[in-house]
Amino acid sequence: MLLNHDGLATSHVPVPLHAELPKEQGRVQRAHVRRASAGWGRRYAAGLLAFEAVAALAAGGSVVLARPGNVDLDTSLFWAAFALVPAWPSLLLASGAHSERVFGTGSDEYRRVGRAGFSLLAVAGFVSYAAGLDLSRALVVVAVPLLTVVTMWGRYLARCQLRRLRARGLCTKRVIVVGRGGAVLELTARLRHEHYAGMDVVALCVTAGDRARVADITDVPVGGLDDVMRLAADLAVDTIAVTSASETAAQYLRHLSWQLEGSGIELLVAPGLIEVAGPRLHIRPFEGLPLLSVEQPRFEGWQRMVKGGVDRCVAALILVVTAPVLLGIGLAVRLSSPGPVLYRQERVGLNGRVFSMLKFRSMVADADQQIDALRDGNISDGPLFKLRVDPRVTPLGRRLRRLSLDELPQLINVLTGSMSLVGPRPPLPVEVARYDSSVSRRLLVKPGLTGLWQISGRSDLSWDEAVRLDLRYVENWSLAADLLIIWKTFRAVLSRSGAY
Repeated sequence: MLLNHDGLATSHVPVPLHAELPKEQGRVQRAHVRRASAGWGRRYAAGLLAFEAVAALAAGGSVVLARPGNVDLDTSLFWAAFALVPAWPSLLLASGAHSERVFGTGSDEYRRVGRAGFSLLAVAGFVSYAAGLDLSRALVVVAVPLLTVVTMWGRYLARCQLRRLRARGLCTKRVIVVGRGGAVLELTARLRHEHYAGMDVVALCVTAGDRARVADITDVPVGGLDDVMRLAADLAVDTIAVTSASETAAQYLRHLSWQLEGSGIELLVAPGLIEVAGPRLHIRPFEGLPLLSVEQPRFEGWQRMVKGGVDRCVAALILVVTAPVLLGIGLAVRLSSPGPVLYRQERVGLNGRVFSMLKFRSMVADADQQIDALRDGNISDGPLFKLRVDPRVTPLGRRLRRLSLDELPQLINVLTGSMSLVGPRPPLPVEVARYDSSVSRRLLVKPGLTGLWQISGRSDLSWDEAVRLDLRYVENWSLAADLLIIWKTFRAVLSRSGAY
């Protein structure tokens, strides 16, 4: 069987554990694969360095050219602007922003660029004060912050290109996943689903009791825990990912790390807390014993107050700016079909409080009474009712849904405090009635106008996947993550994926 992105078995294609190659041919092929795997990272980093050097040259040159009068070549401003060219890429290198492991996914890359920007400001301020240099305020106050922003923008464009290449199977790391059968299959499914992370699973190594079962539901070679190093050499892997299990802990993991010394192969250990993001995980040494510390999620405090204030201010601003558009859509809905302009539906919000969610009506007026007649066409695997082609949707409503314009009245819900700009999908009461203790954690935060579900496929998501994304947001929310989700929402809306 094949393992699809949901971790479900489809069909079985038998794959031999170890394809026999002539010794010399195998060594040449493995060396070629390893060189190709390592080469993309160096080329990617070199491209970033070139862009950052040019950006630094442009930032420094613009300050020099913008200064009134001629700038002598021996002035401190000229040499400070010139020094930006080597200094900026060097600071980025020192901060780890060119480390291959931060390329393509996560926010660590942007944090390191920001850290380098603050360091450059600090260095420029200190050198200017200590040496008594007459540096232009524009260099420190404008050029350096703008250089940091431009660098982040360049990183974003480079990341978009890298993800497109990874979607085609290029610029990836070859990975062996090690551990118990169930944990290995779950991690493998997650890595394949989130292909933009650049992890290409080429083999699995599991406990003896799980080996036959895992071999029946995967399409890559499956070995035992003692086969890791042999498969790593045969398949020219870059990374070994170990899941958290008793068989792969302590002594075994220690010996595996010793065996990998000098091999250049990266060792990753999954902590068993897949839904908990990196910022909440820290290694804390206790008398020489490293322990994984998991910070508690924050459901109150100053960040919540800031989030609430930003929600209301942004919602009010958008409502004012888009008022003519809202009036136009409302008039079009009124004229296109009989019925009210706004559709009200009961949803469950923070701590289980019920509220009326507003939308522009995109269906015929008696849509709720037609559900029983259409139930056979339901494509949802959960309590929701979904039709890929819903006959109740009006022609205008279909256009509004494609661009999510029917959801604009929810800004009123945000303004009144029953919803947030970013949060879990607002659930129906019938959904909440079926929640268990874990899923009910979705109600610990306000539902959102957009969220991880919106940027990850919307109606194309399975019920379990939508719930997983909501819980992931609840466990790991932050103001920075909210900004990133809002940014990605525009791309998701324009692509129209999962909207019907």
